[in-house]
Amino acid sequence: MAKADTPSSDEVMKLDDFLCFAIYSANHAFTRVYKPLLDELGLTYPQYLVMVVLWEKDDQTVGSLGEKLFLESSTLTPMLKRLEAVGYISRVRDRTDERQVRVRLTDTGSALREKASAVPNGIVEATGMEPAEMTRLKREIAALRTSLLR
Repeated sequence: MAKADTPSSDEVMKLDDFLCFAIYSANHAFTRVYKPLLDELGLTYPQYLVMVVLWEKDDQTVGSLGEKLFLESSTLTPMLKRLEAVGYISRVRDRTDERQVRVRLTDTGSALREKASAVPNGIVEATGMEPAEMTRLKREIAALRTSLLR
């Protein structure tokens, strides 16, 4: 970029131009939309994500859950303890590798899926976006995340 084409510091430091701020503030907006929907389930958003991953495939290791959710086990473990305390999951040592902890849905946790089935539609409705538009945006944000994690 030529010197004349370099933006001034005033042009570079405008909050509304920060992609990261747009994503950060959109995350807060999503949290506000999710909160009443998840309050009915007795879940926080991160707990809901754990449950969604387990509803997709039950009986996973803590490490596997962490990889899918981009969370360290030190962040995930307290959340799993709370989900276990309310009876949605159980945590047991893997029989073949005692270093691994396996996470499984309880019957109560499995049954919660039906009650949670209205959540995605509530989110789609709140965005006001068409499904194809949401899919495109999700794909672009996931590609951005992948680039940033390299």
